[in-house]
Amino acid sequence: MIAIQVLREDWADPAVPLPAYATPGAAGADIRANLPEGQRATGFALAPMQRAIVPTGLRVAIPDGYEMQIRPRSGLALKHGITLPNTPGTIDSDYRGPLGVLLVNLGDTPYVIAHGERIAQAVIAPVTRAAFDMVAELDQTERGTGGFGSTGRG
Repeated sequence: MIAIQVLREDWADPAVPLPAYATPGAAGADIRANLPEGQRATGFALAPMQRAIVPTGLRVAIPDGYEMQIRPRSGLALKHGITLPNTPGTIDSDYRGPLGVLLVNLGDTPYVIAHGERIAQAVIAPVTRAAFDMVAELDQTERGTGGFGSTGRG
């Protein structure tokens, strides 16, 4: 098991749980909104097509050789159109700033994000770094230069 060090921001509500797995087989740990004190009672309204960074009140230290992928919660996406415009978002192992979740409302009505609500999930994944070498030509494959849609419908 990989250990992720977590630091709660001074302003953050300590009653909001840390990221946690909902079931023993869950790949992603639920991440919760930790709103500033002035928004905790009312929540944060995300208008249709609006993008906003929702605070978690956390900072993390991810071990070298790993990343934290921030992914949408399927229920929010299905029921309300709430997703991440850059999914999956990547938190690099050398980042130590605030952990915010960039959300977008693709629905047709405003959605109020409640203080403490599960807004995304974090998946910890190994990272393989590559060397990029200039060559005179690439090897040939059956697909060749076929791009978008070249292997079938859609």
